[in-house]
Amino acid sequence: MKFAYDPSLLGKIFFPQTFWKCSCGKVLLTFDDGPNPASTPLILDMLGRFDIKALFFCVGENIERYPELFARILKEGHSVGNHSFNHKVLWGLSDEEILWQITRTEEAARRAGNAPLHFFRPPKGRLNFRLERILESKGIKNVMWSLLTYDYKNDLNIVKFALRKYLKKDSIIVFHDSNKSKNIIRHAVEFAVHTVQRKGFEFGEPGKCLK
Repeated sequence: MKFAYDPSLLGKIFFPQTFWKCSCGKVLLTFDDGPNPASTPLILDMLGRFDIKALFFCVGENIERYPELFARILKEGHSVGNHSFNHKVLWGLSDEEILWQITRTEEAARRAGNAPLHFFRPPKGRLNFRLERILESKGIKNVMWSLLTYDYKNDLNIVKFALRKYLKKDSIIVFHDSNKSKNIIRHAVEFAVHTVQRKGFEFGEPGKCLK
């Protein structure tokens, strides 16, 4: 069913300040959970090959483990966002714990690349009103998606099905920069590029897609 790939209408109604799709008529590629030595270089090589700028939602402890990969993401002109410090679901946390997850990741990004994190995506997409309020108070844009590819299932056929059937103009596509998707990520990105071209769409840059 479509809601398995595109979040339900209720979330979009309850959280209208969140980005659920692009605002520029183009398609945005996003990657969650990195940086990761088994997948980040593969992704960056593919993006460079096609001259696409993407948005990487990074986990703070991974930034600390692999600062050189975080620096490479920035050096190659991509944008970075906050995906919490240790990928912990935020629903059951207090306001103080949520704020710690955000600020600790911000500190890691400053140390590794002097990079401000203006975008946030909650782990597993678990969004609630308290998190939305905290992000708003910090001036951070919350970014969800309109096309979940399920690349983390490590099955390229599932990714192809999702892209063929549900890709549209203004899509925010989610891939994963992790061990779960490393075996298919190069082919998944390549197929996404060809599908976007075949449908007559264009890729956009994060700063222009999320205004």
